[in-house]
Amino acid sequence: MRTLVQYNQLPSFFDHLVSREFNRHFNAPAKTALPAVNIKEDETAYHLELAAPGLKKENFEISLNNSQLTISAKLEQASEEKTENFTRKEFSFNSFERSFRLPKNINSEQIQAAYTDGILKVDLPKVEKPVVEPKQIAVA
Repeated sequence: MRTLVQYNQLPSFFDHLVSREFNRHFNAPAKTALPAVNIKEDETAYHLELAAPGLKKENFEISLNNSQLTISAKLEQASEEKTENFTRKEFSFNSFERSFRLPKNINSEQIQAAYTDGILKVDLPKVEKPVVEPKQIAVA
C-alpha cells in the first residue's frame, strides 16, 4: 500500500501568475526606490552623485566602516488638520540605504560630501602613490 499520494501540480506559469496577482492585491510589500547613482573617476578622486530630490542635508547619514561607504537617508513628514467635527492626521516615512565597497587607494581622512539642488555629491580622494625609484643594493 502506498502512503504517499501523487498528484499533478498546476503548471508553473499559472502558479506564478496567480501568486503574483494575489501578492499584488493583498500582501505585497511596499517597493522602495533606490536613488540613482553616477560614479566618475579621474586621476585624483572618485566622485559619486546621488539623485535624492526633496531631502535636506540633515536627512543624510554617511558612514565609512572597513572600506564600505554607506549612504542612508530618512524623511518623516506629518500633517494634522483639526476642525469641529473631525481630526485628520497624515504621515509618511521614506528611507533608503546604499553601500559601496571602496578600493584601497582612498584617502578616508579627506572624504567630502555636499548636497545641492537634489544631488548629493561625495568626493573620495585617492591616496597618492609614492614614486619608487630604482635603487642599487650593495652586497656585503
